[in-house]
Amino acid sequence: MHRVHIEPSAIAFEVGEQETVLIAALAAGWRLPSSCRNGTCRSCICRLRTGEISYVIEWPGLSAEEKAEGWILPCVAIARTDLVLDQPGMVSVFG
Repeated sequence: MHRVHIEPSAIAFEVGEQETVLIAALAAGWRLPSSCRNGTCRSCICRLRTGEISYVIEWPGLSAEEKAEGWILPCVAIARTDLVLDQPGMVSVFG
């Protein structure tokens, strides 16, 4: 298990070794912007401030430049360490 911290809201939740960040957030009661859940629509894009991820698909819908700048797609991202993400659009699924 790894811990994911979302900034600027100071939200935190746990994510399993084979669970995407998006699915873990939903399970913890938090909704990230999302649509396709397969790495193509880019509605969940956010910046990885610290930590390491891998992807469940070979090449998600990000350019090499975006990856180099720290942008990730949580819908297909697996946490390999604790993470800090910059995602101002996160809201509670409970309203």
